[in-house]
Amino acid sequence: MGIRIQARGRTDTTTGVALMLGSGLSTQTGASVAALAFPVLGPVGVVAVRQWVAAAVLLSVGRPRLRAFTAAQWRLVLALATVFATMNLTLYTAIDRIGLGLAVTLEFLGPLAVALAGSRRRADLVCALAAASAVVVLTRPRPSTDYTGIGLAVVAACCWAAYILLNRTVGARLPGLEGSATAAGVSGLLYLPVGVAVLAVHRPTAAAVLCALTAGVLSSAVPFLADLLALRRVPARFFGVFMSVNPVCAAVIGMLVLGQRLDTASWAAVAVIVSANAVAVRGS
Repeated sequence: MGIRIQARGRTDTTTGVALMLGSGLSTQTGASVAALAFPVLGPVGVVAVRQWVAAAVLLSVGRPRLRAFTAAQWRLVLALATVFATMNLTLYTAIDRIGLGLAVTLEFLGPLAVALAGSRRRADLVCALAAASAVVVLTRPRPSTDYTGIGLAVVAACCWAAYILLNRTVGARLPGLEGSATAAGVSGLLYLPVGVAVLAVHRPTAAAVLCALTAGVLSSAVPFLADLLALRRVPARFFGVFMSVNPVCAAVIGMLVLGQRLDTASWAAVAVIVSANAVAVRGS
């Protein structure tokens, strides 16, 4: 019996790791596919389509009872929706300007800040200093440096930090996925007039729309379901640590799909930020 339970535990862990890796690859592949539609739809048009896909998926799964929400719960949902919408727009615009690997790496400063906030461990101080040094390397002045793109990626990082904190609160005050699903729905509504206007000005092609829809599925639906299944098989702390591989996935996929190459110093900085995230999340 003991051997059977241990074998099942190893199988669950292996499956969980495969799901987490698939989630990360799906998210970053979706972002790279989205970038292919930027020349036609622009980041705003692609984000609008992605938000609509996310809203459709989460609303169908969460099935929120909107009439039961209190005013206080609605305020939290609206705040989460605003942060969600801003996070995706700033990230995708940053990807368009500075590339997938750099944008996603800088965005990961958000969860790193949440993990380090309030910590007094010496190891976390080392993580913070190492991450700061890595950011200096990534954003060092060069003739091609796009400071607007870097600034947008940092805004996306701030939004992700706020998203984590708000999502915890919403999850505690609303049952199941009702809060997150409603926030996704509201975010989709916010992008409805903007998306329609963008699609009216930038005449979409079938290929661009297909890329945007594919990005929505790969970056929203697939990771959501994969993460949900993974969390049933691995501890939440292990899940948080493993999420740190996303910048590496983004850099590799950006190189393979979009031809965006990082120099050796930038690769080293990405590795430092990934390591800092892993240590900080494990410690928190």
